[in-house]
Amino acid sequence: MYAIVEIAGQQFKVAKDQKVFVNRLSTEEGKKVDFDKVLLVGDGDSITLGAPAIDGALVGAKVLRHLKGDKVIVFKKKRRKGYRVKNGHRQSLTEIVIESIATSGKKKAAPKKETKKADEKAAAPKKAAASKKASKADDLKKIEGVGPKAAEAMVNAGMDTFAKVAKAKPEEIEAALAEASSRLASLVANTWPEQAALAAEGKWDELKELQDNLDGGRK
Repeated sequence: MYAIVEIAGQQFKVAKDQKVFVNRLSTEEGKKVDFDKVLLVGDGDSITLGAPAIDGALVGAKVLRHLKGDKVIVFKKKRRKGYRVKNGHRQSLTEIVIESIATSGKKKAAPKKETKKADEKAAAPKKAAASKKASKADDLKKIEGVGPKAAEAMVNAGMDTFAKVAKAKPEEIEAALAEASSRLASLVANTWPEQAALAAEGKWDELKELQDNLDGGRK
């Protein structure tokens, strides 16, 4: 059995009776210490993952000694400045020995393949519903004066087809636009219902003729 555990800000793969050097701990030499941030436990072919830590899992250890690591030279230099600084550093460490790996209260993670299939099944109805909804909506940007943001605001307000826009009053459309964004409050929709009515009936030639006489969707 092995585990991946976080100790003093570092992650280690440990097993029973293994000796590990970690950043200096406050525990005295000869005393025991437990670590509860166990991220993974492996036992043969069985692997348990935490989210991020495994509930109830503990790694027990004993502090053997406190020491300092090998000296590391730190040299700093600035060109053409006459600046040179040389320092040495020895990291404070603690040597521990792993005594136990307890996994009580752990929850086994579902296999990746099964989880992926379950997610795909759950997402399938949502995709079908979204696609069905998208297929019913009309391209409101064919109405002169309606940009992508305005079309999105109208769809969110329930006016997602030419027929619905044709039945709405210009004041209702403008109120929906102003509520969606202050940038859309300046749009004038006095011809949008008329344009939408022609589009709903498929009278594209008449719609084009009408739009040729408009200025940004306004009369």
